[in-house]
Amino acid sequence: MNTTALPLPTRTSPWQRSLADWAFAALTLTGLALAFWRYSGSMDGYEQGILLCSAPALIALGWFWKPLRTLTVVVGAATLLALALYSRQTDGFGADLQAGEQLFLMKYALASQSAILWMAFLVFLSTTFYWAALAWRGQAAMLESGGTKLAWAAVTMALIGTLVRWFESHQIAPDIGHIPVSNLYEVFVLFAWMTTLFHLYFEDRFGTRALGAWVMLVVSAAVGFLLWYSASRGAHEIQPLVPALQSWWMKIHVPANFVGYGCFALAAMVALAYLLKTAATRSLWLGLVALPLGLVAVLLNFALFGGFAEGTAAGLIAWARKFGSVGVFLALCVALRARVTERLPALPQLDELMYRAIALGFAFFTIATILGAFWAAEAWGGYWSWDPKETWALIVWLNYAAWLHMRLIKGLRGSMAAWWALVGLLITTFAFLGVNMFLSGLHSYGEL
Repeated sequence: MNTTALPLPTRTSPWQRSLADWAFAALTLTGLALAFWRYSGSMDGYEQGILLCSAPALIALGWFWKPLRTLTVVVGAATLLALALYSRQTDGFGADLQAGEQLFLMKYALASQSAILWMAFLVFLSTTFYWAALAWRGQAAMLESGGTKLAWAAVTMALIGTLVRWFESHQIAPDIGHIPVSNLYEVFVLFAWMTTLFHLYFEDRFGTRALGAWVMLVVSAAVGFLLWYSASRGAHEIQPLVPALQSWWMKIHVPANFVGYGCFALAAMVALAYLLKTAATRSLWLGLVALPLGLVAVLLNFALFGGFAEGTAAGLIAWARKFGSVGVFLALCVALRARVTERLPALPQLDELMYRAIALGFAFFTIATILGAFWAAEAWGGYWSWDPKETWALIVWLNYAAWLHMRLIKGLRGSMAAWWALVGLLITTFAFLGVNMFLSGLHSYGEL
């Protein structure tokens, strides 16, 4: 069996930099100076420290991975244009958002909600292109390239929407403004662009473009939830923070958490591709098809015979339909496994990529959990309270800690590692969404 690992990125001395490298650094530092000049009065010391650290971090990332430079410049320019257009008309407090959103460019592209809707459309279109490459083999390379370009466009619009939404929140009223990572709508936008960006990095560095069909599936699922949640709850409306979230800890805890979530999701989709490429057909039917269809049967049983209220029963039936759709899709993947996996990288590459994604996600999830403990101490007076969200965060941490231990100490590889990574996504999803749906506690401000 070929055991060739993924190639390591080439390393360059920090001082062996091109003119473009230093130009990007100068542009980033100029942006930092502009942000301090315009907005430092609205920041406390901790926020100013975060801003100061973000500039060298962005420079280092841009030097390490050059496509980030173009992304940074385009997003920065579009965001500044949106802010300038908003600021053309003011009201008693700040920019007149209602008047600004009537401008053509704002209404159809640069206002936060417009940009995020463009992100959703581009994510779905990118996923379609990647999957179309599996159907039209003669045009596979062109379609995959199109999927990549659309994924980059989706990330661009997501970041523009996020930054403009941040500005919009500060223009509504005093004490409303906050970084847009405070509710499910905002963090699903964060998850979508972050997971897509991780995929684009691995695709660019290690030549794994065919994995886009699988990774963008989970991003599309997140965007589908985002659209449903926005339509049913009006979650796209900017709301003031609840007291527990009025902390600078949120600005670092939540993004660190979603680096972990994004990496775990990417690893799970790589694991799914690995299993379809190598696992026994019988185990695939049992593990990938029977499980979601079994959940459908359980949910329908509760809905029809559980004695729940009409609204609850309808909700269970809706979830049964969702799991049924997943089961049908996975059944098609198993039935057509030879076709849908023929362009995938070699098994050693998939295995190594799964490991790298989990290792990176685990590192950031560990940092996020520690930061969350400090935040809890500030907000509730104790580092740990065995709140359901905290308990399930610990379960997620232990799951991936065990996975990495078995990998590094016992040499865990192959199908067992892939099944475990796939189950890990189910555990993580329940910790993130299931707890909000079925349990209550100190984190109930995020409930569905």
